[in-house]
Order: sequence, then structure tokens, then C-alpha cells
Amino acid sequence: MKKLIIFLIFCSSLITINAQKLNLHPVPQGLIYSLHNDDFTVKVRIPGEEWQDLFEYKVTVDLDNPQVASMVQFDFEGKVEMMVKVNNGFVHNVKIRPTNKNIEYTKKNNIIYFTLDKPSKLSLEVNDDRLKNLHIFANEVEKEIPSANDTDVIYFGEGIHTPKDLPGNVFRVSSNQTVYLAPGAVIKGKFVCNKAENIRFIGRGIILEPERGFELTYCKNIEIDGITVINPNHYTVYGGEVTGLKINNLKSFSCKSWSDGIDLMSCSDVTINDIFMRNSDDCITIYTHRWTYNGDARNYKVTNAILWADIAHPINIGGHGDYKKGYIVENVHFSDIHILEHDEDDRNYQGCLAINAADNNLVQNISFENVWIDDIQEGQLFNIRVLFNEKYSDGPGKSIKDVRFKNIHYTGYGENPSIIEGFNDKCNVENISWENFTINGKRVETFEDANIKVGKYTQNIILK
Repeated sequence: MKKLIIFLIFCSSLITINAQKLNLHPVPQGLIYSLHNDDFTVKVRIPGEEWQDLFEYKVTVDLDNPQVASMVQFDFEGKVEMMVKVNNGFVHNVKIRPTNKNIEYTKKNNIIYFTLDKPSKLSLEVNDDRLKNLHIFANEVEKEIPSANDTDVIYFGEGIHTPKDLPGNVFRVSSNQTVYLAPGAVIKGKFVCNKAENIRFIGRGIILEPERGFELTYCKNIEIDGITVINPNHYTVYGGEVTGLKINNLKSFSCKSWSDGIDLMSCSDVTINDIFMRNSDDCITIYTHRWTYNGDARNYKVTNAILWADIAHPINIGGHGDYKKGYIVENVHFSDIHILEHDEDDRNYQGCLAINAADNNLVQNISFENVWIDDIQEGQLFNIRVLFNEKYSDGPGKSIKDVRFKNIHYTGYGENPSIIEGFNDKCNVENISWENFTINGKRVETFEDANIKVGKYTQNIILK
């Protein structure tokens, strides 16, 4: 019996060892010098094995005060150890966010050590510096690697890829195709899908400084999984009249005007999961009509999102529509959301969680559950208004109703008062509730405690 137990323990240890995987991404030779940032030296290893160097990418952040931050990424399964050496200056304090991930670290002089046992998207900040921080994208191991010889696959291998479709630097993708970006693939152009369906973008490659990352118009059943977009001139994902959109494990940085993260207009049946968006405009927006796109926006599920708005809103709903037709935004649900920053100096455009109904939009059945908001530079926690924004709309929204906030946790001080208000008796805000709302660990009991101002034309605004 004793020999059997020893044998089973031995087999179990073999299974554990075999389950450990670590895949590093190659970097095209032509980009090594232009894209490398020397602020950090980052290494990773499977416990007990040799340290391996990661490539520290330059990513520019924050339109207000553009700075060069760092990013590393790799794939793993099991457990890995990380070593981060700070190359410039002394380390007085370290923060790894989101803080509720509870990543424990040790520090020896200017070297920081910690262990990961599951895929993670993290910001490592030294001496409270959020602008020259290190972004760590520890992906899960790829589950699907298609063949380069498959006729239904557009395969981008390691190296730099520039489209032949000029001007515009466009890769056009038609229906029923899989686009694979292998680790080490760098795309210098945008992907365009128009009036197409059943298209998948998968892999671990990078889209570098495109006009947009993905331009999806009048499409059905589009999937984006595993891609990183660095510093587009415009949106990372631009969606107009798309039905059936799936976004998973998308990472994005932007630092230019109008460089929103995921902007969706008249799109429905959308799932977004496991994303990291650091943008110098709204991170996620949900609108109805804009430009040539028409229709309602229904059925959204956004989960496990890390949102960092260097400028504007982490989440913005309802701002654009058609005042003559009047569309609906409904059945939109956010859960497990981490907001790492919100910085907006214009009081008319503030709100970490913003629902601004304009253009005769009716916004209803919206929920936010399990949301963690870190200390913000400037802005509001909530901005729920029916309004007439003369800069962007033709008239006020119709109404906002049935919005639920549950398990909202804010850690910070000095935010501007949140605003809840309607436009008139007919264009009102009703049935808004908070349940288990805490600020700095203390449960909020009153709207005054929550720094929320409930204005005119509101009904049934409840703080449970």
C-alpha cells in the first residue's frame, strides 16, 4: 500500500510538471530598436528553470501628457515566476493593480519578484507613477493554431506585415474566413470587414499604429480574440450595425484624439470578456444611430474588463442616436469591471459609469455588478442624465429607466459629485438603485455619503 501511495504521488508530480508551459513571443528584427523601452528589465520562468528575457515594448499613453510606458506579454499554463528590475531611479514603493487580485511581491533593492498562477492583466507601478508603468499581459496558452495552408485562413506569421491595399493601409477580409496573427506578427494596417459574416481574428499578434484596429460595418458573427492593438490614430474597434460580436482577451493602448477603445453604433448581441483598454478617450461606448448606422443597441454582456481612461469615460452609454426616429439601448450588463483611471476636466463629460441619453434614445434595463473603481484624477463616479448635448446631438433623450448597481467599490478621494437628473417631465430618469456600495471600505448609507446629487425629473432613485 505504501508503494502504491508513493507511485501515485510520483504520477501526480509528473502531471503537474507536464502542465507547466511558458511561451514567449518573438519580436521582428526590424522593430527591436524602435519599439524597445529600457525603463524595466523583465524576466519570467517556470519555477526551478532558467530565467527568460521578455521584450519590453514602448506604448505611449495619456493624450494630456504623453508618456512612454512599457508592456510585456507571454503565454503560460500552470505557474510562473516574474522578476522586474527597475533600471532608472530607486524603488520606494510598488503597487500591482488591480489591487484586488492580491498579487504579493518581494523587493530586493530595485528588483521586484512575484508569482502568477493564472492568466492576468496587470499594471506594475513604481513610486506611484501611473504614466511610466509596466503593463503585464500574461495570456493563457493558445488553444487554436490554424494551418497556414488552410484556404479559409489568412495567416500572418512572425514578421512585419504591410497591406497592399493603399491608400488607407487596409487589409480587407471577406466572409467565412479566419485571420490568424501568430506570436511575433506585427500588422501595420487596419482590418476592414464590410457586409460580411462569420469572420474570426485570433492569435497573439500585434496591430501597430493603424488608422483603426478593426473596422466592422454591416456585419454578422465577428470574433476578436487574443490580439493587442498599440496606438491607433482612431478607434481600436469601430462597429456599425454589427450583430453577433464577440471580443475576448483584447488589449489596447491609445493616446490620440478620438482614439476610443471599443465604439459600437447600432450593434446588438455583443459579448466582451477579459479585456484591457487604456485609451485617451472612452474605453467602451454603446450608441444607436451615428453617421450611416441605424437601429437599436440590444443585448450586451461585458465581463472581466480592466478599463483605464486617461481621458474621458471608462464606460459611456446612450450619447448618439436619431432624434426623429428614436432608438432603444437595452439589456446591457456589466460585471467584474476594474476601473484604474478616469480623468476628464470638462464637467459635462464626466462619469466612470456614464449613461447620457440624448437624441431621443430610450435607455433601459442596464446593470453594473462587482465594479472596483480606483482613485481617479478628475471626474465623477456616476453620471446618469437625460440631456441635450448641443455639440453632438439634435435633441434630448427620451428616458433612462431600470438601472441597477450592485457591489460597487470605490477607493479614492476628491471626486466631483455624481449627477442623476432628467431633462423635463417626459424625458426623465426613473428606477435607479444601488445595493452594497462602499467607499474606502465603508458602506454608503445616504446619497450625501455617496457624493451623489439627485436632481430634477427623477423618480424612484433608491440607495439600499
